[in-house]
Amino acid sequence: MATTKKAIPAKTPARKAASRKMTMRKPAAKPATRAALPAPGVRKAAARPAAPKVARPEKPRKPKLVRDSFTIPKAEYTVLADLKQRAARAGTPAKKSELLRAGIKALAGMDDAAFSAAVGAVPAIKTGRPAKA
Repeated sequence: MATTKKAIPAKTPARKAASRKMTMRKPAAKPATRAALPAPGVRKAAARPAAPKVARPEKPRKPKLVRDSFTIPKAEYTVLADLKQRAARAGTPAKKSELLRAGIKALAGMDDAAFSAAVGAVPAIKTGRPAKA
């Protein structure tokens, strides 16, 4: 069995110029020598005198957030969507979490009798994940 060799095409002037461009790159900048770097653990002296510290106003701390999940009946979930649309029409778009937090504030502001009536109007549901349909 005879093996056939492929003929290697001769370099054209354009290919020669392209290969020359690839090999004629500028050398990368040399990193600073070790002698120029400060020894580990040695700090530079301050170049200018330290300015007096200005008292900054304290920023309010962000509240710590808690992630939770819960089960809600579909009918009450659609009420959340309606309330979102209502808020958008009023010019103050709100997220579901914002609506729930507003409801919590409203409940917290009620007196005991009104609070008991509001909680009593909500039927209890079975806890846990709903069964797959």
